[in-house]
Parts: sequence; C-alpha cells; structure tokens
Amino acid sequence: MTRSGGRLLADQLALHGTELAFCVPGESYLALLDGLYDHRDRLRVVTCRHEAAAANAAEAYGKLTGRPGVCMVTRGPGATHAANGIHTARQDSTPLIVLVGQVARGERGREGFQEIDYEQAFGPMAKWACEIDEPDRIPELVARAFATAASGRPGPVVLALPEDVLSAASDARDAPLYRAVTPTPDPVALAALRARLQVAERPFVLVGGGPWDDASARRFTTWAQASGLPVGASFRRQDIADNRSPCYVGDVGLAINPRLAERIAGADLLIAVGTRLSEVETQGYTLPAPPRPAQALVHVHPDPGELGRVYQANLPILSGVRPFAAALEEVGPVDGARWVQWARDARADYEANLRHDPAPGDGVDLGAVMAHLREALPQDAIVCNGAGNYTVWVHRFLQYRRFGTQLAPQSGSMGYGLPAAVAAQLLHPDRLVVAFAGDGCLQMCAHELATAVQEGLPIVVIVVNNGMLATIRMHQERRFPRRVMGTDLVNPDFVALARAYGAHGERVEHADAFPAAFARAREAGRPALVELVTDPEALTPRASLSATRAQGERNRIAVAAHDASGRG
Repeated sequence: MTRSGGRLLADQLALHGTELAFCVPGESYLALLDGLYDHRDRLRVVTCRHEAAAANAAEAYGKLTGRPGVCMVTRGPGATHAANGIHTARQDSTPLIVLVGQVARGERGREGFQEIDYEQAFGPMAKWACEIDEPDRIPELVARAFATAASGRPGPVVLALPEDVLSAASDARDAPLYRAVTPTPDPVALAALRARLQVAERPFVLVGGGPWDDASARRFTTWAQASGLPVGASFRRQDIADNRSPCYVGDVGLAINPRLAERIAGADLLIAVGTRLSEVETQGYTLPAPPRPAQALVHVHPDPGELGRVYQANLPILSGVRPFAAALEEVGPVDGARWVQWARDARADYEANLRHDPAPGDGVDLGAVMAHLREALPQDAIVCNGAGNYTVWVHRFLQYRRFGTQLAPQSGSMGYGLPAAVAAQLLHPDRLVVAFAGDGCLQMCAHELATAVQEGLPIVVIVVNNGMLATIRMHQERRFPRRVMGTDLVNPDFVALARAYGAHGERVEHADAFPAAFARAREAGRPALVELVTDPEALTPRASLSATRAQGERNRIAVAAHDASGRG
C-alpha cells in the first residue's frame, strides 16, 4: 500500500498504542495531522496553547503510564519551546517522543525559515535525536524511537520530520510493535542483598526513578512492610509507597524533615531502588557523600551508565524497578526483628512532621488547607504541581495512597502542574485531578485553562498567591538581605481570569473558607480555579520571611567581620 510519509507516520503512532498526542499545530507537519485524521476515533489529538505545555502534558502521560508520551510541535520556536518538557523527561527518566517539523531536505544547511539542526540542539538532552531522511525509513525509526524512549532508563527521543519526507509517497510496510527492554536482577545479586540485610541493624530504603506501575509499587510496599524496613521516597516520587503504611517514613527531597536526614546519616545500610541519587535527594551530594558513602550502599538502577557514575556502591544491581519488585516478591521478606524500634521511631518522626504550626501573618494557612485535603481527597485523586515554595506544603502534608497519584517534575520546572493535570484527567476522566500552582508558576501555563475548557476537563486548580517568586526571594534574603530585585509580582485577578476562560473561579482569604470553596469547585462540572491569598511572611512551613532576612543579615555581618579580621 502506498502512503504519504505523514500517513505512514500516523499509522505507526497508532500501531504502537498511542492514544493521546499533545500538540501545537504547525504548517511544517500538516501531512502528519492529515494522517492522524483517519485515526481520530482511537487517537485523540489535544491542541495545547503553548509547546512547553504540550511537552509537559506528554511527559505527564509517560509518567502515569510508563509508555512514551507523544508531543508534536513545529520547527524552530515550536521545538525550542518544547525543550522544557524534554529536559524534564530527561531528569525524571520519563519515556517521551517529541515529533518536530523540519525544513525540506533540499533547503537544509541554508538557515531556512525556522531551521535548526535538531540532532545537535537536542542530542545532549535527549536519549536519542534523529532526523528522518527517507519516508521508507519511517516505520523503522519510529519503532526505534518508542523502544529507546521506554527501555532501560526511560527518557526523551526527538524525531525531526522534513516537510518533504512527510509529503513524499512510500510503500514501506509497518514495523512490528515495539518492545521495551528492561534488565532483570541477577539472582546472585538478590542473594547478596538478602545477606546484607541479615546483618544490618539500621537499614534505610530510598525508592524513586521509574517506570513503576501500580502492581510493582504494591509489591514493593508489601515486601518492605513485611520486612519492617523504613522506606523513604525520593524527590517527588512519594506515590511509590503507600504513605499510610507503617513502613513509610517520609520524602527525601527539598526541605527534608531534619529527623529523617539524621536517620539516613545514621543508617548502616542504604538501599536505593530506582533513584539516580541526584543532588536533591542526597542534599547536595552530602547524604550520602560520594564516591564511597559511609553507609554500605546497595544501588538498584536500570542504566549501567548510572551505576558507579557518582556513587561507588558496595552492591550495584542492574535492574528495572518493576522486575526488581517482582523478584523481591519471589525472594520473600527478611526478618526485621533487629531494627523494629529503629523503623518505629522513623515512622513516629514522619507522623509528627504531618502536624503543622499556624502560619505567620494574615491570609490562608496552607498547613490547614493541606490537613483538610489529606482527609478529603479520594484515595485515587491525582495531585499535580509545578515548582515553587508552595510545593513544600504539598509534599510535606499530603499523603499518597497508591501509585499514579503524584505528578510533579524532578527537574523543578515551573508551569508543569496544569498541563500535567490536563493529561491526567484525559487518561482518568472518572478520577479527581487537582493541580497546585504558585502565582508565578501558574502564569507560565495559565493559558492551558483554555485547553481544559475546550476538552471539557473538570480539573481543580489551586493557586497560592503571595505576590512574589517566593523560592528566589527566600534565597535572595538569605544571601542579599533587604536587596530585593526581580522577585515581586503584580498579579492579575486570577478569579476573573479563570472565568474569562470559561472556568469556575473563587477567591479564598482565610483557611476556614477553603473546604466549602473546594467542594463547590469539585461540583462545578468544569475546570475550576480556587485562589488562596497567603501572606508573604509564610515562606515555608519552617521559615518566615522576616526570620530568613534576619538570618541573612547575621550571616552578612559575620562574613564582613571575618573578612575584616583577615585583612587586619
């Protein structure tokens, strides 16, 4: 059968199981859009308002499903906008395929309209970047893209599509369905892990990475609980272990519970499963310290290039997390009698950390809001967020009961939460989806309210408005107190903005008004936005603006005195 390159590519996307594709349309790949028209009954194309949002939504799809999310953007500016989601997919180990329009083959190298060398531009960021030179190779290269994105340590793939390749005719046959390849654990390594646990007295397990799924997360939690092991979750991977299980002891990320940090430092065996042990969960590569940690380290990861890259583990285990969890189920639990009190104390520290102190200043107390949501959210609710200080309350005070209920970027990308919520609600129309955003974070993606309205998605967006870019302001006051520059925000009327897009909108100024406002938002039957007006004084659950500034001033005086004494 002779097909255009665009139709051939569309057929491959459908063949490999693509059910959602997020895009901002462009003339450079019109032939692909035309090919997708014939698959519209089973492959839904969602038009976002910005390419960064399209890439972030596709990345969120990859996080939730473990299958490559698909994003389609036009050449030049469209591709560079989408780089935001490509970077997140790389840092978060998420399978993602970004299809990018390109100038015709005969125009390459002339700096044609919106021309970019995508292999050079995205090669260092993606797992693989390739330009399809011939329409006959489309099935081969698309199959490779899916397999590359989903195999080993998952990540992003970029395929550039010259305009004339998409319009040319081809009689190439479809490729077979791709297969993701994931390493499985060596039985000898599993026996060595068991042997180390049998002599440990203060073990600690840190889970992260991916792709996990509901079955593997449940298997792992069951094994850890039966073994009495304390389990922490790496940055923004809190939904791997049931947070109400007695084995769960907290998140190991930004603003870590100090008691939890002490416990990791005091462990005699650290078992890292899936996580890269990146800067955030290791508190700046200090907990543990590379290259050989003070604790015995077992590191389980699907990428041989990651094992030994930063940390020299006593026992490296090359394995994907899903086969590793299945193998643990076969191996069975270990006797945790030696560390019963150690694990109980860790759990008690976590439960104590759920209690919040009243927030300083006027405005909404976010601790009280999170306490209400901790009880009010259904067990399968999906919580999304971007980046900013507001996320510290979300990560500390909410509890995740099952896998696939947390969507957040380990890359620290602002503007992620709302596009992620769009993807989550499309995948799970019967589940509650809540997107948190700061006032700065939302304004990087507020236009996706239009996408949510167009698609009929009843997501609830909770906007934390303190009139500043709080994370940067916090660091600014620590290092350069009272020298505020660039971090104040003059914000729009968020409620009026939501209503202009066709969403439900409410403004909350005190925490006691939040439960009713949230209930109305859930019942609105369309996208809803609830604005929480908070006091800038409440920087984090543990830090106020004035105290942070005062500490910065003390630090500055101490440094000046030290410099003066040195000169003397």
